[in-house]
Amino acid sequence: MAEFKEAPAGANAGQKLLTWVDNRFPASKLYKEHLSEYYAPKNFNFMYFFGSLAMLVLVIQIVTGIFLVMHYKPDAALAFASVEYIMRDVPWGWLVRYMHSTGASAFFIVVYMHMFRGMLYGSYRKPRELVWIFGCAIFLCLMAEAFFGYLLPWGQMSYWGAQVIVNLFAAVPFVGPDLALLIRGDFVVSDATLNRFFSFHVIAIPLVLIGLVAAHIIALHEVGSNNPDGVEIKAKKDAQGRPLDGIPFHPYYTVHDIMGVSVFLLLFSAVVFLAPEMGGYFLEYNNFIPADPLKTPAHIAPVWYFTPYYSMLRATTDPMVNVFVVLVAIGAAVTLLLGGLSRNAKVVVGVSALVFIGLLKGFDAKFWGVVVMGGAVVIMFFLPWLDNSPVKSIRYRPGWHKWMYALFAIDMLVLGYLGIKPPSDAGTLVSQIGTIFYFGFFLLMPFWSRIGEFKPVPERVVFQPH
Repeated sequence: MAEFKEAPAGANAGQKLLTWVDNRFPASKLYKEHLSEYYAPKNFNFMYFFGSLAMLVLVIQIVTGIFLVMHYKPDAALAFASVEYIMRDVPWGWLVRYMHSTGASAFFIVVYMHMFRGMLYGSYRKPRELVWIFGCAIFLCLMAEAFFGYLLPWGQMSYWGAQVIVNLFAAVPFVGPDLALLIRGDFVVSDATLNRFFSFHVIAIPLVLIGLVAAHIIALHEVGSNNPDGVEIKAKKDAQGRPLDGIPFHPYYTVHDIMGVSVFLLLFSAVVFLAPEMGGYFLEYNNFIPADPLKTPAHIAPVWYFTPYYSMLRATTDPMVNVFVVLVAIGAAVTLLLGGLSRNAKVVVGVSALVFIGLLKGFDAKFWGVVVMGGAVVIMFFLPWLDNSPVKSIRYRPGWHKWMYALFAIDMLVLGYLGIKPPSDAGTLVSQIGTIFYFGFFLLMPFWSRIGEFKPVPERVVFQPH
């Protein structure tokens, strides 16, 4: 049993209370380890706002969600009417609902920016692999949370969007139909589906999400934050063991983040009060119509933050599968001819390529569309082991690497835009090219990431005030 500390002589009531708490709970220890004595690099730029903004939006979503649950009824006959009741009759209900719907889109905006910043500065590289993996798990969990919540308003797009997405699971060989039935709880999207999605959205996923966020932060504070230079600040310390290029997170970065929070809340409030539907992107107009199982909308598409992956799903047609076959065959041939492999290794590569080609031709395009859509998210988990660049930060990589990341961002935007639009021949072709580029970016990263002339990385961080 630890010895109890005594409050210093002449201590005021506040100090005595803190001493009493510290003897029973490590409040001061946690404050020091994670705030006042947690040293962060001194050269953070505006791209580092998005981590704290993600925490802010998470709090907004939880708080507004609690108030919405007080009035929402997870019943197929009453769900849409309960949402209208919240909007029209509950005092300030419209504000809570719009904050929650806008917060969903804001969450994905800040998380996408947060992840892209990590990609640019190599925040997934050793020793932060686990930080990145936890972050990708948060992203995957967030997608599930958004999908389950998408059905709850029980509007036309909610109903039919859920119908389309759940039916995708039926394409999984052998277990697909049973899996889709398990998710729906019925043979069609119905009251049973609504109750299942409600329980996952309100209880199960938030608990997992909060746990992953805690693990993400604990892992980050264990290894320390990365910075735009990709320099480890723990390598250079003063006599007291404090990083020479670090500053206490509090008060410096707490004040720093207040500026980012202020700008964010101004933009967030502008959307909530002036354009909550955001032209039909944040709240689709079809979702203001009650769900009708007998009337299919002219065009079914998910919310904007899912559309890049939805584009990849639609792009996976039978001709696209044939392209994959050709690419696998070319890759195997190049590896066999130029890889300098032993005879046994060549046999393994050849047999693996033939098996994979057989699998590609053995299942239909719908199944491979589901695989491509899921693989587009799962491949992010392996980024720490795909990047073979000798430096972390984009600042010290060859100039054409910046163009690669710029094209990656443009590719995601184009795929997202095409996913919103009705399918067309031209759109499908562009989506197929974008899908190939997306996977090529990651799968070929072990090769292209180490090519080019790299700049020398400084021993100390380069402080650039902003």
